[in-house]
Amino acid sequence: MALDPHQFMSKMSSRIGFSSEDRDLLKNNADWGLKVAPDMADCFYAYLGRDEEMNTILNATEGRIHRLRETFVEWFHEMFTGMDDWGDAYADRRWRIGLIHVRIGIGPQHVVPAMATVVHEVGQQLKAEGKSEELKEALGKICMIDLTFIEQAYIEVSAAAVLKETGWTEGLFKRLISTGANSM
Repeated sequence: MALDPHQFMSKMSSRIGFSSEDRDLLKNNADWGLKVAPDMADCFYAYLGRDEEMNTILNATEGRIHRLRETFVEWFHEMFTGMDDWGDAYADRRWRIGLIHVRIGIGPQHVVPAMATVVHEVGQQLKAEGKSEELKEALGKICMIDLTFIEQAYIEVSAAAVLKETGWTEGLFKRLISTGANSM
């Protein structure tokens, strides 16, 4: 079940319809993305900080929240630059981000609404500054691709842990999941 981030990026880009026009729009607005990134980080962490469980995770170690804010600004800007035209380096970085979310205990129940907060807030900024609806759509697409990396990390890590601990085959594991889902 090991994920290949490069193939996953390609598949998600195709599935979501992340086009060359979307890429061009984002690149042409990279300076704007960097300018608003700190405000988006503030909205993101204000939202997460209101949740007791997330606030504990965010402040578990000295300086973590500061480092996370810096990383958020980089991540946000990278959605506009694509790093390497949304290629292998971009996919590898998004995969690592997903694995870090799993490692520090930020669950999907926190990630999805937090990403929705980012999409909403950046939409408000785009509208206030008279940016195009096409740019909003392009940014929404890459946000969803990034979100799929984080979500997939939970699945991959969980599945790998179960397979390692139990010695089950991947086929057996998938059948058990299907059977379990059918019984709910």
